[in-house]
Amino acid sequence: MSTNQQDLEKHGVEDELKGKGNQTAGWFQKTFGRLTGNRKTEVKGAAREFGGKVQTKGGQVEQKVEQKIEEHDQAQAAKDAARLENDTIQP
Repeated sequence: MSTNQQDLEKHGVEDELKGKGNQTAGWFQKTFGRLTGNRKTEVKGAAREFGGKVQTKGGQVEQKVEQKIEEHDQAQAAKDAARLENDTIQP
């Protein structure tokens, strides 16, 4: 796995965790605004919660992309090894 792929996976995990944190914080902010009758706080919380959901999904997508890249690299390495083996066996 290359450094860029490791960075993509790490970044995906970080984004997913940060997104879940923002989702939770937004939910609390939205609920607090609703309970206190502060519409501005409620709307800001809802926006933060939605942004957290988007960030979470983005992190999950980054991780899936990294997994597909890794699967492709492994399949290509297996093909290359088989080709090399076939080339060395034949005279």
